[in-house]
This record gives sequence, structure tokens and C-alpha cells, in this order.
Amino acid sequence: MPVTAAQPPNLDSRIIGLIAGAGQLPASIASEAKKMGYRVVVFALKPLADESLAPFADEFCEVNVGQLGKLIKLLKQFEVRDVVMAGKVPKGLLYKSKTSIIPDARALKLLFSLKDRSDDSIMLGIIHELEKEGIKFLKTTAFTKNLLTPDGELTKKRPSKTEWKDIAFGWSIAREIGRLDIGQTIVIKDKAVMSVEAIEGTDEAILRGSTLAGPGAVIIKVSKPQQDFRFDVPVVGIDTLHIMKKVHAAILALEAHKSIIVDMESFIKEADKAGIAVVGVSEEEL
Repeated sequence: MPVTAAQPPNLDSRIIGLIAGAGQLPASIASEAKKMGYRVVVFALKPLADESLAPFADEFCEVNVGQLGKLIKLLKQFEVRDVVMAGKVPKGLLYKSKTSIIPDARALKLLFSLKDRSDDSIMLGIIHELEKEGIKFLKTTAFTKNLLTPDGELTKKRPSKTEWKDIAFGWSIAREIGRLDIGQTIVIKDKAVMSVEAIEGTDEAILRGSTLAGPGAVIIKVSKPQQDFRFDVPVVGIDTLHIMKKVHAAILALEAHKSIIVDMESFIKEADKAGIAVVGVSEEEL
């Protein structure tokens, strides 16, 4: 769907551009930004986001995930100077059919200029390109304070002593794969690593590792030690619980205050219904 409105923005209100990928988080951030008094312009990245975001936006546009030049043009058209990025943008799109991602000249130039194609390199490259155009990226966490994982046991079910040992065992490993910019999630069973998240994403890592582990796997998701909270903040939602339930995983350990639970109240209720223990963990507590 093309730009739904071309009239100049209301210059009396603050404007925020929301660059939206897949998942529930973009809608939550759009809603929170509007509560904070922002006029929200959504740039839905195709094929990841779609028109379902339109009701949450004051202005709504769709742009192919590879069209960096077009995105910049639209940001300027709406006189957006501050942006926030939210939602999944799987790096695997780079290696799939060219019908999924159609990079324009500016995106290709950026990709060929990168030292590597790690998540951080790609995202920092995009941020640099937008900053050259006078556009500033804001921290995702500025719009998700009510969604940040609290400390402690969040569900009726609690980890056993053995499961806490698995959490402690896996925590430093998860932090290390984050430091290496490989992923944010690992699956543990009986102090053994069942899977490490890489390009496939969190849900597929959980599915693969828990299938190998059998019932009772422990899922750990943390921020990177060098986490840039303008992008790639650890996020879980109802879909994560559905995957865990499917493979009979038992525990979800999230880094407290540095990870996001979308629709937290519903998430905890769903976890209780599924018999899954969810805990917020601070590193110093282990």
C-alpha cells in the first residue's frame, strides 16, 4: 500500500518515525509513542510488516526492506528527524530469494562497504547512513519501559534447583555468543548446550535445541555485553511461548531490565496456562 497521506506533518507536534519489522513490538511502541505525545509515522518494512500496523499510525507507508534510498526519501518527505526501530528483521532475508528483498543502489553500496555482515555491522551501517541525512535513532527502551523484564520469578511455576544450575551454567555462554555477535539465545539441558541461536533466529533455535533435549529444556535469552539499545534488543512474545509449549521446554530465563516482554500481562497468563516458568535474571544474582 502506498503512502496513505501526503499532506505536510503538523509541525506543532513532535514526530517520530517507526521503522517496523515483524512481530507485535512495533504496535506496542507506536501506541506508547502516541501516549507520549508523538505524531507517529510508520514505515512498514515489506515483506515483514503489513497494513495491520496502519491503525496505530498517524501516517503509514510501506517500503521494501532493501530499499534504503526510498526509506530515506520517505523520512525526508514526512520531515522525520527522530526514528525508532522495532520488530524482527531476519538477516536470513539476505540469502533468500531476490523476490523477498530487493536492495537498491544505496543499500548495495552499504552492504559492500561493511567489514562483515554481522548484525551489529549491518545495523550500525544503516544508522550511520541515516545520521548522514540528519536522522537520529532513539533507544527502543525509551518507548518500552513498561515492557522491560522485571527481576525475579514471574510465573506460578518456579525453576527447580537443578534448573537454576542450568541457568547459571548457560548464562555466561549466552553472554559470550552475544559478545561475538552470533545470537542472544541458547538452549540448555543438564548443563549441556543443545543449540545456539545464529542466523535462524530465536524461535528456530528453541525448536531445534528443545527437540534434541527432549522435555524440560531451559531457554536463556540475554542482551549482548556491547548491546546498543537502538536496535536488536532481546524480545519475546506469545509466539515464543507457543514454540516452547510445542517442544515441552520448561524454563525461560530473560535478562532483567535489558529484555522486552511484549504484552507482558497476557504473556505471563499464557506461560502459567502452559506450565512454563519465566524468570527475570540479573547477572550479579548468579
